[in-house]
Amino acid sequence: MSTKDASEDDGVRLDKWLWAARLFKTRALAKQAVESGKVQAEGQRLKPGREMSVGMTLTVRLGWDERTLVVTGLSEQRRGAPEAAQLYQETAESIARRENQGEQRRLHALLLQPLAKPDKKDRRARQALKQRSD
Repeated sequence: MSTKDASEDDGVRLDKWLWAARLFKTRALAKQAVESGKVQAEGQRLKPGREMSVGMTLTVRLGWDERTLVVTGLSEQRRGAPEAAQLYQETAESIARRENQGEQRRLHALLLQPLAKPDKKDRRARQALKQRSD
């Protein structure tokens, strides 16, 4: 009975919904993310106790990625991943932006890799840099 339908007037706390939708592992992490401004609605910061409603658009920053989600269902109870995925829908622009940024990060990481294993001279130069910075 803790799963709520869209027809009910009662809302669900934002931190509980983020936890139930499996965007954060614990409610405490969800609350901390909301308080630090990583969860926004229409460009405005929210409070953890904010009542959620179906149709809300949220912007959630998770690590390197930023997702734009539309709330399609409400739940206070954490369930399996397939059921949790039905609580929101990510916009097409958000998916495309995330994939593009992931590809850019992957290519950037390839460019930063050294072409060869460092030789003895390179290792000594790195050790000297480390000792200077300490």
